[in-house]
Amino acid sequence: MSKRPLTEGKPSTRDLNTGLRFGFLIHDVSRLRRVAVDRALKPLGITRAQWWVLAFLSRRDGMTQTALAADLDLTKVAIGGLLDRMESAGFVERRADEHDGRARRVYLTRAGSKMVSAIRASVETVEMEILSRISNAELEQAMETLRTLKETVLEMLGADAESSESADTETFS
Repeated sequence: MSKRPLTEGKPSTRDLNTGLRFGFLIHDVSRLRRVAVDRALKPLGITRAQWWVLAFLSRRDGMTQTALAADLDLTKVAIGGLLDRMESAGFVERRADEHDGRARRVYLTRAGSKMVSAIRASVETVEMEILSRISNAELEQAMETLRTLKETVLEMLGADAESSESADTETFS
């Protein structure tokens, strides 16, 4: 059974420039948000790459190193070096997988969990300021729009929505 084209049955009256501006706006907001969060986390002495690892592990502790690399869009070599530094700092530990001796799983340590708590406090302050001029109704509508866009792009890519559901959750839940 083949999928029908996503544009089938939908009017194509939109201006390409509007769509491009929308895409650039999403990118700019995301980039600027990361810069604001990085600035807030600078006193903690943690890098963006490190706080992203901690964010993923706070949701799915014990991920394989390979899955973590894929989720962070890093190579195996890059994630290996990053985890070496984080392990030396005491934030994570790697253990062999019980069922697959070739795989290594990554776990938060007590220090890593404490850092996640400190990050949450800093990020909450920044997020509240970022969202301060947006009503709850506007935020809910924006989230629904972005979820729809995400589903559309995943369908276009032939990706399974399950594999990317973590992006709909809080950064540090």
